[in-house]
Amino acid sequence: MDFLSKYGITIKNEDLLLTALTHSSYANENNVESYERLEFLGDAVLELATSEYFYLYYKGDEGKMTKTRASYVCEEALFEYSKELGIEKLIRVGNGVKDENKSIVADCFESVLAVVFLEHGYSVAKKYVLSIIKPFVESNHKFIEDYKTYLQEVLQAQQKTLEYILTSEEGPQNDKVFEVDCVVDGLTLGHGSGHSKKEAEQNAAKDAISKMA
Repeated sequence: MDFLSKYGITIKNEDLLLTALTHSSYANENNVESYERLEFLGDAVLELATSEYFYLYYKGDEGKMTKTRASYVCEEALFEYSKELGIEKLIRVGNGVKDENKSIVADCFESVLAVVFLEHGYSVAKKYVLSIIKPFVESNHKFIEDYKTYLQEVLQAQQKTLEYILTSEEGPQNDKVFEVDCVVDGLTLGHGSGHSKKEAEQNAAKDAISKMA
């Protein structure tokens, strides 16, 4: 696993890096540790590094800085960063769990960051994570953190109605897939699926937004 080499980072503790790429479903089936503890730490490192960056280089007030930072550390953003690294191809998941589950892929970005921090310290971890995020910030790439809220605000301004209709719910209890339609003024404008109703609704809203653009 040399996906960090292009950032000049070598991880000596390969077992720890493997743990950072291990979902709880795989961990439970194989009696090994999952990435959850590392994700907890990586989340804190990510928050500090990005907070420092926006404080130093972004001139907005607290509210604007908070909103801007949130858009670059939301699940959608972390998923994209992970795909750029190639992390999604290395994640270990249990039977019946999709290996490109967006939430899992996003979590692993933080758990890998934690491994970098533990081996090389905050300075290297900050340089690494900002080298990934800054190009998105500087190009003004937009990550919508909450598609449902965004869509609702747009439609309220247009005085249109909005509802989400659950169309199906399938799969085992630990890995269900929900299908949801996004209905605007009685017409189905978007469709989404996810491992929770909330995720499916977000994806349905995202689909609707893409068709409105």
